[in-house]
Amino acid sequence: MSQEAELTDILRVAIVQENPTMGDIEGNLQLARRARADAARHGADLVLFTELFLSGYPPEDLVLKPAFLRACDQALRALADDTADGGPGVIMGVPRVNDTGRFNAVVLLDGGTIVAERYKVDLPNYSEFDEKRVFDVGPMPGPVNFRGIRLGLPICEDIWGDFGVCETLAETGAELLLVANGSPYYRGKADVRQQVALRQVIESGLPLIFANQLGGQDELVFDGASFALNADKTLAFQMSQFEAQVVVTTWRRGADGWSCSDGPMSRLPDVKEADYRACMIGLRDYVNKNGFKNVVLGLSGGIDSALCAALTVDALGEERLRAVMLPYRYTSEESIDDAEQCARALGCRYDTVPIFEPVEGFSHALSTLFEGTDEGVTEENLQSRTRGTILMAISNKFGSMVVTTGNKSEMSVGYATLYGDMNGGFNPIKDLYKMQVYDLSRWRNDNVPPGALGPSGEVIPINIIDKAPSAELRPDQTDQDSLPEYPVLDDILECLVEKEMDLDAIVARGHPEDVVNRIEHLLYIAEYKRRQSAPGVKITRKNFGRDRRYPITNRFRDRVGD
Repeated sequence: MSQEAELTDILRVAIVQENPTMGDIEGNLQLARRARADAARHGADLVLFTELFLSGYPPEDLVLKPAFLRACDQALRALADDTADGGPGVIMGVPRVNDTGRFNAVVLLDGGTIVAERYKVDLPNYSEFDEKRVFDVGPMPGPVNFRGIRLGLPICEDIWGDFGVCETLAETGAELLLVANGSPYYRGKADVRQQVALRQVIESGLPLIFANQLGGQDELVFDGASFALNADKTLAFQMSQFEAQVVVTTWRRGADGWSCSDGPMSRLPDVKEADYRACMIGLRDYVNKNGFKNVVLGLSGGIDSALCAALTVDALGEERLRAVMLPYRYTSEESIDDAEQCARALGCRYDTVPIFEPVEGFSHALSTLFEGTDEGVTEENLQSRTRGTILMAISNKFGSMVVTTGNKSEMSVGYATLYGDMNGGFNPIKDLYKMQVYDLSRWRNDNVPPGALGPSGEVIPINIIDKAPSAELRPDQTDQDSLPEYPVLDDILECLVEKEMDLDAIVARGHPEDVVNRIEHLLYIAEYKRRQSAPGVKITRKNFGRDRRYPITNRFRDRVGD
């Protein structure tokens, strides 16, 4: 076969599944250069990067700053200059601005120049996305010519919606679809992506490469899991989930078009492993990308703080976690023993700071003002706020970020104290319901996820998993004194939050009407607390913050039977 024929009938495409940092344009450029060099060593002709790789994704209002766009342009042109070396061409995601608007773009670089640009047509404006706020809609794209091969370059949402981008590309001569994506994780998302891609393959008749970004960006986690489908709808290759990779795949053109003849077939993790790893990478990247050297958390002897401690050690290593027990008169010896055993199993630093004196000091200071009133929630919250103050003092003194530990069940109904146990910089379990916290704790005791820095074995003492959950703010307290059993509560909350179900439909599932009404009321009135909570990893389809946006002032209530 001649060299000319080889170049047109064989295409080696490198898919870069890497972890850029938002706004670190120079760092992202160097990351891209290293990936391209790696791909070149493995014989790649073309290197496909992910959506807005040079800037980071999603950049939100950063793209409204001209200085930010100029820096992206300078980095892009420097990368274009690199391609004059005769090595692989590059498809790079980057924000672009010109006389017609500001665009979410992919740019083809080859031979030392910018060969072509294509702009995102379908701008998502739902859930965690608000691209219509900062980008303009691009024109319907045609294919680009890369060394004699006509490539279609839709961008992420262009294959999810009904704009017909892929069909248009096929009708105008595209031979292969290369899709740059910034598709965040939620439970079961990998299967959803493959179904979306399959629909486009069926409608366009073209093979499709789905390159997805990796890494944590505030509340979002990009999980990679890049893949491709052949035109006959078969899986061409599957890259790993939650792992950085540069993979070179070989595509050959035959009588029926292009197909992949060489690519990896990685196993994707099951649901529990995927959720755990998403929480782990989200915490790791939030801490590292924001420059924190270590973290501190209150280790209470309960399930939530134990799972957060395990996630922290797995994400950052035992030497970067300081766990603090903050006992008061209602803290049981069982909880003290459980917390110490958990810290010992994880190998992290463990300190004890009793809070009796500061709590009593607050109570004494308020005694005249509170004279004649009964003790209740106010006094309970003093304990929580004292703990929060001490953790923040440790944070200030040693530069440690506070990991806060409230789960989604608690955050939904306001079972948390502002300026107390809600204090912190990041919450890795914010989007996990209580029963999911139990599931992941059991899973972690039986498994060490890839990339984890923590030990194997029982890192969360079984007694923590088995005992009744309690905030221990009064004698013999359990969570179920104030809330339904967690399996019941979680089902009602999932119906209200994720599914937006009417109360009639929730009652029809077998839940008592008065309980459903009460939980809906608690969900609404706790909105002001959630607005002040720390960010946390998105795991479900509808997390608090980016996905579910309800007014704080809100008198609407559903009514059973209406």
